[in-house]
Amino acid sequence: MVQTVRSIWVYTGQKILAFEKPHILDRIFFSAQVISDPQVPHSMRMSFDDPLFVSYYVLDWPSRYFQAEGEDIFQGDVWMMNPSNISLLVSLTEILR
Repeated sequence: MVQTVRSIWVYTGQKILAFEKPHILDRIFFSAQVISDPQVPHSMRMSFDDPLFVSYYVLDWPSRYFQAEGEDIFQGDVWMMNPSNISLLVSLTEILR
């Protein structure tokens, strides 16, 4: 098993590849949390294998956390995009087996 923990700054208007698709092992756990002042509204978009963000999940204020676990969770690239007017710190974790 391999665990990867990352903290990344996603600046205003920026999109970033947070985790690449696992090539040998399978992802069995994934989480993303936006670290910010709970009083400040923000929005972070997360897409799965879609760098154009046609379809995305929103980590919006006050809901700042996403978690998935199990054998059948998403195995592709994970992208983050910040449409907010402030830079945001995102803490990400994945476990591969």
